[in-house]
Order: sequence, then C-alpha cells, then structure tokens
Amino acid sequence: MSWPKFVADYLTFTRRDRIAIIVILVLITAVFFLPKAVTTTKQKVQIQQPDTAWIAAMKRLEIRMDDNERNPGAADYDDNNSFQYDRRSGHNNAGLKGELFYFDPNSLSVEGWKKLGFREKIINTIRNYLSKGGKFKKPEDLKKIYGLFPDEYERIAAYIRIADNNIPTHQEQEFRPIANNNSSNIKTGYAVIDINIADTTALIALPGIGSKLAARIVNFRDKLGGFYSINQVAETYGLPDSTFQKIRQYLKLETNALRKININSATVDELKAHPYIRYSLANPIVAYRNEHGPFYKTEELKKVMAVTEDIYNKILPYLTIK
Repeated sequence: MSWPKFVADYLTFTRRDRIAIIVILVLITAVFFLPKAVTTTKQKVQIQQPDTAWIAAMKRLEIRMDDNERNPGAADYDDNNSFQYDRRSGHNNAGLKGELFYFDPNSLSVEGWKKLGFREKIINTIRNYLSKGGKFKKPEDLKKIYGLFPDEYERIAAYIRIADNNIPTHQEQEFRPIANNNSSNIKTGYAVIDINIADTTALIALPGIGSKLAARIVNFRDKLGGFYSINQVAETYGLPDSTFQKIRQYLKLETNALRKININSATVDELKAHPYIRYSLANPIVAYRNEHGPFYKTEELKKVMAVTEDIYNKILPYLTIK
C-alpha cells in the first residue's frame, strides 16, 4: 500500500470524527487535572479563611496577663470599679482549709480572710475593691468577686454578717437583735417585729410581704424550730432577696428559744422533717447511731460521713443529746 493511499484511508477524518476526537481529549484532560485543581482550590480557601476563634482567645489571654503583670488586681475591675465573677471551670476545692466564723466582709482584715482559708489573689481583689470605695451591701455581693468559686462562697455564706448584722458563733449561743425601735435608719410607718413570735398579720404589715409570703415565713420557722439568725428569713421559699433587704431593718431577734431535736432518740422521719437535715442526713445519722451507740456529745455527729463542718455548724443550734 502506497503512502498516499494509507493517509487517505486512515488519517483522513470527517467533520463529525474531528468533533468526537476533540470531545474525548477534553474529557481525558478533565479526568486527569480536575481533581488536582479542586484540591488546590480547597487548600487555598482553607489558608485564606483560617479559624480565628482560638487566635482571638489567645490574644485576650495575653492582654489579661500583661495587665496583671503591670498592675496586679486591676484587671479584676472595669472602668466603673464594678467587680466580676470568674467563671472558670475545673476548680477543685477539696484541699481548701480554714476556720469558719462570723465576719463582716467590709471590715475584715487580711489576717481574717487568711484565717477563713482564702487565697492571696482573692484577698487582694477584695481589698482593692474596698479601697476604691466599693462596699458589700448584702452577702450575695461576694459571689461577684472575680476568682471566687461558687463552692468557696457557699462555704462561708452562712457566716456573712454585714454592718449591724454580726452575731457570735453558735457555740456562744448569744443572739443580738439586728434592729431596734431606736434605729435611725428605720422609716416611720412600720413596726419592728420579733421574727420568732411574729404571726402572719405582723408580717403582712411589712413592705412587700403578702399573705402567701407571710404564711411561708411562719411555716418555715415552725419547721426549723425557730430562727437563730435574721438571715435565715431570707431562706424562705419564694422570698425575693430584694424584698428581704427591704424588710430586714424592721426585723429583730429577741426570743431565742429554739425547738431542739434529740439525736439519740429521734427517728428518721423526725429528723428528715427538719429543713436543714432532710433524708440525706437523717438516714446516715440514725444508721451511725444504730451501729456505734448513742452520741455522748454533739461533736460526735461530725463522725457521720455526710455531716460536713459547714452542715454541723448550721444544724448545731437545733440539736441536743438529752
């Protein structure tokens, strides 16, 4: 076969053949190069659009650390000298030690805070806040201190006494009235009442107290066996803190007779009826008594695993062994 005839038979294409060849070549090219092009594009997008959340967080941390180094304690306050609560997680308070006693956070010394078991940084924060004119108006204000964890506050909450509300320890059993008829802070028009003998009518006469709240206060008092601190009124279910702060100046505590519970004879049902004991403590107390015999002094109650130092101090005024 001559060369011209070979070319004419095999290398001559019609217009339709040429179009088909071009399409095939395009498809082949696409199969080989398109995946690489897509991968490169994705990589560029990822490079151009990084996740900046962690970068911003690191910058904020660096700024906070720099501020603390330049002026320790200053970062705990904003421009208005307000204090903030540290919401960090993972806190372990198991090793926290300190002696519990009644105190006024507005006047407690550095030594007093250390005696309570507070960390140096928290003490500095509190002192800085007070030195700038700040003041704790109610116990809950301490919860807003930057760096103070919830369990640390709960540990000392029952012992906070602000201004004229300071009272001695449970062991002394001497309770003073928080307000009296001669107080210059008391507004006219409302009578000062003894919280341990006031009935619902006397409570309703106070600002912000209706029939339901009055009944709840009396019911809570009866279940407790009497109040040993005016701050206990604030624990009444449904009583807003704002209302309690409003009526606080009209409350006094002069009748200190508390109904005692004999931990050597009380049944589980009798113990769990007390708002501070409930079943979670009643059952372990009775079980310990059944196994080890009667309690010879109230301090032995601390040997019950469920009874912590805080719980013991809270329920002590209501306990007796005789």
